[in-house]
Amino acid sequence: MTNPSTVVSWVDARETLPRSGTPVAAAITGRYPADGAAESDTASGEEFWLVRPMVFTAVHRSADGAEHRDCFVDSDGVVRLPYGLPSEETVTHWAALPTLPGASTHMLLGEGVRPALEHAWGARSTT
Repeated sequence: MTNPSTVVSWVDARETLPRSGTPVAAAITGRYPADGAAESDTASGEEFWLVRPMVFTAVHRSADGAEHRDCFVDSDGVVRLPYGLPSEETVTHWAALPTLPGASTHMLLGEGVRPALEHAWGARSTT
């Protein structure tokens, strides 16, 4: 197998934002809701800081029609603003997503997929 390691360089969201449309890893901070939380939820009411995949966009319209600017949006459509702006959960830092293992791109399609997989696994082509 080729070396699958990568280096992550975090960027402070208070200082610099990614280009619109860029998929990123986002470090999010906030507080889990305390009201209505299940008793088994041990994190109820606690502060958190976690990483989620998101897309940064200059303009986003939510399902309710609200317009958001310079925001991070996750796959569920949840909008988070950069740290320091009014939002219950904010993005403190962001990082570019790594490339595919052993590749210099984030996506491959068609005929290039099998050879790239074999290269990443260190195998010889069987086709």
